[in-house]
Amino acid sequence: MELVSTSRDKLLKPLQLVSGIVERKHTLPILANLLFKKNGNAVSLISTDIEIQITTHADFGVGADNLSTTVGARKLVDILRALPEGPMSLSLKDSKMVVQSGKSRFTLQTLAANEFPIMSESTDVSASWEMSQKSLKQLISQVHFAMAQQDIRYYLNGMLFVLEGQRIIAVATDGHRLAYSHVDLDKAPTGNGQKQEVIIPRKTILELQHLLDDSDDPVVISLASNQIKFNFGDVELLSKLVEGKFPDFQRVIPKGQNNKLVVDREALQASLQRAAILTTDKFKGVRCVLSDNCLTIQSTNAEQEEAQEDIETQYSGDKIDIGFNVSYLLDVLANLKSESIQISLGDSNSSAVITLPDQEGFKYVVMPMRI
Repeated sequence: MELVSTSRDKLLKPLQLVSGIVERKHTLPILANLLFKKNGNAVSLISTDIEIQITTHADFGVGADNLSTTVGARKLVDILRALPEGPMSLSLKDSKMVVQSGKSRFTLQTLAANEFPIMSESTDVSASWEMSQKSLKQLISQVHFAMAQQDIRYYLNGMLFVLEGQRIIAVATDGHRLAYSHVDLDKAPTGNGQKQEVIIPRKTILELQHLLDDSDDPVVISLASNQIKFNFGDVELLSKLVEGKFPDFQRVIPKGQNNKLVVDREALQASLQRAAILTTDKFKGVRCVLSDNCLTIQSTNAEQEEAQEDIETQYSGDKIDIGFNVSYLLDVLANLKSESIQISLGDSNSSAVITLPDQEGFKYVVMPMRI
């Protein structure tokens, strides 16, 4: 029975959208598969890892039949990538999926659709709002790199989303640095209007970064007690939330720092990259010395090798000698788009705050390290 008749590229695009969350190793074999649902010419492709579920829709089905099956996600995507562009078809024969394109033919095992663990969608939606894909992607990109990766404090392995009035706040921290960004919505969210805080898992955030584009097309975000849903284009992403209490980020952001300098982002990034060459995997420290109109960056290692660079900058505050983990500084510089950044400091023992001169909604706090 023929299921799909289309071109390779038209089938590959939705398959790639949903296959990103499919893990290569599974306790449940069905989780390596995609759920393929056909309703006449409407086709839905669904993937899940139990925590996240991605659904996408297309209209390349053949015939009026309604049926569902599951097939290995990675194998199907790899086959399509290896095939040349051109017409192709998917069909079911003896409970196996047949992929046919030109003179190429592949037969893949399937598993029953009723074994596929579809995530049930919460009905208690407490808030819903719309923003552009570009705006959401920028919000995430300014913060995501500060998320912890495998911290025992599981609530740090994700991103805090705060809905407060018409403001969306995103915060991430790993205990050594903290990134904060906010965006104001054009229209108030629907719901009870109360302030809400949720923690979105790291994997969901990284997948969103991959799926969102830089367009003004809308994303509709719906929040429930234990779930968050993102609808954009032909994609629906449903994710569980991380339970736990996120640290009070407002207390971490220093206030009233009098020593401020504005520096060219690319010049600082290049200097730090060069200084980082002489650091080691165990010790990534660089020293930053601030004096009149000059920022000096220094690094040394166990072999007594040294690097030093001077950057001219407008600065007339206190002389400050402070150390930082160079990776934490390079992370933020790589994820910002602005020409210049502002660095605010109190003294050699207090955290530095990096902000953008033309955007008040972003703050990056990095703790000093002893050099």
